[in-house]
Amino acid sequence: MKAKKIHKKRRDLINLVLMIGVIILLNLIASYVFKRFDLTTEKRYTLSPVTKQLLKGLDEPVFFKVYLDGDFPAGFVRLKNETKEMLNEFRAYSPNIEYEFINPTADKDPKQQKALFKQLYEKGIEPTNLETNDEGGVKQQYVFPGALVFYKGKELPVQLLKTQKGLGPEEQLNGSIEALEYELSNVIRKLKTEIKPKIAFIHGQAEADTVHTSDIAKALSEYYRIDYRIINGNMRVLMDTLSHDTSFIPRYKAIIIAGPDSAFTEKDKFLIDQYIMYGGKVLWLVSPVSAPLDSLKRNAYTLALPKQLQLEDLLFKYGVRINPNILLDMQCAQIPINVSIKQGDPKFQLVPFVYFPLIGPSPTDKHPIVKNLDLIEFKFASSIDTIAARGIKKTILLHSSRYTRTSNTPTRVSTTIARMRPDERQFRNAYEPVAVLLEGAFESNYKDRVSTAIRMSKRIGFRDKGKDTKMIVVSDGSILSNDFQHGQVVPLGFDLYMNQLFGNKNFILNCMNYLCDDSGLISVRAREITLRLLDKKKVKNEELKWKLINTTVPIGLILFFGICRFYLRKKKYSA
Repeated sequence: MKAKKIHKKRRDLINLVLMIGVIILLNLIASYVFKRFDLTTEKRYTLSPVTKQLLKGLDEPVFFKVYLDGDFPAGFVRLKNETKEMLNEFRAYSPNIEYEFINPTADKDPKQQKALFKQLYEKGIEPTNLETNDEGGVKQQYVFPGALVFYKGKELPVQLLKTQKGLGPEEQLNGSIEALEYELSNVIRKLKTEIKPKIAFIHGQAEADTVHTSDIAKALSEYYRIDYRIINGNMRVLMDTLSHDTSFIPRYKAIIIAGPDSAFTEKDKFLIDQYIMYGGKVLWLVSPVSAPLDSLKRNAYTLALPKQLQLEDLLFKYGVRINPNILLDMQCAQIPINVSIKQGDPKFQLVPFVYFPLIGPSPTDKHPIVKNLDLIEFKFASSIDTIAARGIKKTILLHSSRYTRTSNTPTRVSTTIARMRPDERQFRNAYEPVAVLLEGAFESNYKDRVSTAIRMSKRIGFRDKGKDTKMIVVSDGSILSNDFQHGQVVPLGFDLYMNQLFGNKNFILNCMNYLCDDSGLISVRAREITLRLLDKKKVKNEELKWKLINTTVPIGLILFFGICRFYLRKKKYSA
């Protein structure tokens, strides 16, 4: 009997030693083999390969000061927790990720709070004003759903809450959580980039000037070095020659043609075409119709006339046609109209103006350029048709609303239409495209159209078939033009009449980042997280039942297993 007990103890000791050895071995293997398991349906905690590569390339700490701590409503608590989860996921791939959550209202001194709020706002973190029901009534609370990020002595803000008009709080919150990986990765990329790619605004055809593009230029300068160039028939403006041979490369990662108002020469068109053939990217913001706003404001009417830009053949060859018409959309911005009777005191009232459509992506639009994007304010936009072009992939990025109609030019545009109630039966041209992405190897507009001397010239380096590249065509050149008032630049997309900020700036930034992003980081914006909302009516009706289930069932199970274990032990040892 004694020998049996000794044998049992020895066996238990051996099993313990083996178990400890297996645990040590598994830990040693785990220290060399890194693997994480994501069991969620949407793989919400699985970082993209682009993000992982970015994090592994960090050679110094990146510090996040996240101003999402404090007594928040449940939605902001969820955003805080998801942000922390994402930063922890970042930290799993890079030890150089550090973060701190800060409560901006922790200091109860009103002066100190106000100073901090002002500092955060000036650094680019937009506050959100919440109204919550308190015992003493309605309570006003400022929340700063953003972070300041530091790397190698540089500092940048990142906004974590993404608002989108027309969506409820839960949908906006879900969109913000979907965008977390992209927003956090993007700010690291901006801080990490030492040599920024070069882009250029093309001038020479009365395009939007530097004053009215100053706000978007400032935003783009976080990613790119910006030039303003006039082509004027000079090939060297857009192309560089490699030092070791006579091959050409684009001088700029992308060019922006923003609202030209006069005709392009054939030579300039040829040089833009060849820039594209060598892999250059273009953001075309082209209004085919001229409708002077000054005349509209002064006389309450203006004439909309087709422009002679001479770009029709070029764009047609690449796969699109911008029609010389004007879109009228019942989803539109508002303008002030004098509604007083004649000879009375002026009385201005904001009324919808169907010539200024508000265009945004539909919930089914998943392309990273427009996903979760806010409404964009257009002015005198035109419809776009896609044309057959071999090997070119066409993606409609933006289209008008269901209630749209077009007016062919020339036509008279008057504010009188704002006084009348639109008839829905007249707005039957639903979902007219206004922004199109083209991707592929384009064929030159000058194929079989140039002389043998030009085709064979090594100095010109003519190509009739291009490299794979991208371009975006938008039928309104005004969407990147900011206003200028009282000597101050008005933020791009801010409507002075409606006192509302639209998504123009984010759209342009997304377009340029998509065109110029070789890493594919912007594709992370297409991440989807399914919103699983509770049925509020069912929750209310069955509240007591589920409270009882959640409190009694766990206790009952514990008691049941405890009693079973008691009787099993009693039966085993009583024998």
